[in-house]
Amino acid sequence: MNATDTPKNVHQGRNIKRFREMMGLKQEALAIALGEEWSQKRVSLLEQKEVIEENLLKQVAEILKVPVEAIKNFSEESVLNIISNTFTSTDTSTLNAINYQPTFHPLEKVIELFEENKRLYEQLLASEREKAEILKQSRNF
Repeated sequence: MNATDTPKNVHQGRNIKRFREMMGLKQEALAIALGEEWSQKRVSLLEQKEVIEENLLKQVAEILKVPVEAIKNFSEESVLNIISNTFTSTDTSTLNAINYQPTFHPLEKVIELFEENKRLYEQLLASEREKAEILKQSRNF
């Protein structure tokens, strides 16, 4: 497959932008990696191109550490199809991930935390009273 044989709805420049952003790279950093003749503006223009020359595509893929095919074939439509086909509300394997029906009430958890905090504070206060009592007794000797 050459640069002109792109699958339907694949925008190679947009894919470069997605991969660049996933890697946490700024356009300026990609421009520096591409060479002296590159600038942030030129990378921006590259990311707007639907089809990119094969040799440039290979160079960018190498910099981004992704296969050339990933840039050529990645499409949002196919990703959305995969997500919609594997992550549905009727799929019982996803219920645990989503937790539609939690087995606890969040407000009860907050109250439990408050009670625990109160108990710990009372323990701390009792400990401080003990220390104060020990200090009083040591001064009386």
